[in-house]
Amino acid sequence: MQSNDARMLTHTAVPTAAVGALAVAVAAVLAGGKGAIGAAVGTLVVVVFMGIGVLVLQRTARSLPQLFQAMGLMLYTAQLLLLLVFVALFKDTTLFDPKAFAAALVTATLVWIAAQARAHLKAKILYVEPGSSDAKKPHAAGTAA
Repeated sequence: MQSNDARMLTHTAVPTAAVGALAVAVAAVLAGGKGAIGAAVGTLVVVVFMGIGVLVLQRTARSLPQLFQAMGLMLYTAQLLLLLVFVALFKDTTLFDPKAFAAALVTATLVWIAAQARAHLKAKILYVEPGSSDAKKPHAAGTAA
């Protein structure tokens, strides 16, 4: 994992986990133990899904850079659809409070996306590869380039 990618993952996962912890506390107060479990599961699902997405995009960027943007759009669409499927599958569960689960899932997803956008804006990533030192040396007049 490159340092930019690790930093990006840290700058997105930490705020999401912090908001998830806050969601667990709020859900515990409002819905009891089942609410806390639902909020924790919702946050965990978001961190795992989005973290896997970052790793997939990272691998794609290294091996097939020409597909990076298309892969990113497809991946985010697939992630949001999978999150919707999770909400639909667990809406009638008795393992945890489904409302706390859905609220934490949506909140954590929004925080992840906002934190990722902020991390991209703050990152100082070169978009042009710097040339080698030989390419920058001036040629003397009358010599072949």
